[in-house]
Amino acid sequence: MAGNGIRIEGLRKRYGSGDTAVDALKGVDMYVAPGEVVGLIGPSGSGKSTLLKCLGAVIDPTGGRMTLGDEVIYDDGWKVRDLRALRRDKIGFVFQAPYLIPFLDVTDNVALLPMLAGVPNAAARERAVELLTALDVQHRKQAMPAQLSGGEQQRVAIARGLVNHPPVILADEPTAPLDSQRAMAVVQILNEMARKYETAIIVVTHDEKIIPTFKRIYHIRDGVTHEEPGEGKLPGVVGAAFP
Repeated sequence: MAGNGIRIEGLRKRYGSGDTAVDALKGVDMYVAPGEVVGLIGPSGSGKSTLLKCLGAVIDPTGGRMTLGDEVIYDDGWKVRDLRALRRDKIGFVFQAPYLIPFLDVTDNVALLPMLAGVPNAAARERAVELLTALDVQHRKQAMPAQLSGGEQQRVAIARGLVNHPPVILADEPTAPLDSQRAMAVVQILNEMARKYETAIIVVTHDEKIIPTFKRIYHIRDGVTHEEPGEGKLPGVVGAAFP
């Protein structure tokens, strides 16, 4: 599934009808390859949030086509019967806030999604610990969310987004609340995880600190995307800079 990334062709979204209709997306074209992290930027009201909700199968587009891996998931209508399973199994989400479940420990916060997908509890926890180890937060695997620092919580949230090995991750302002050092650490982690797990990652951001790190950027204006080359200035190894 992850082999071909995600492709969006002519995606449209109209709110309302008649004289009050608003075209939030007017024909969006995007492609993100496996292992690639791209930026999605644009002013408020340009359609970023609408596009992210369409890609995440949270709202219905009006038209166009979306392909995830080898599977057409939308073509002027959803081609997938169970959108909840699509979101659970094939689309990872990383948000501005971690949104960890406060009464579950770190391991179970990450393992919950595969458990819901039918993975045996022991196997789900093993997968969770593997990701926590990759993100260098395995020493906190039995901690409760309230015992974690902000940086640790964000790492756990990234692990949760990756745990079902989705072909695509949608990251919505993941560095907004962070200082420059921690923001760059998040960027490094996302790039490392994209390469390791062959995941296509789309980062919606207003954060000017991280925009120079993208090799490719989609700038959305008035509901239409324009691809622009990025600088690709990835940070070096930051390690303990993200406590």
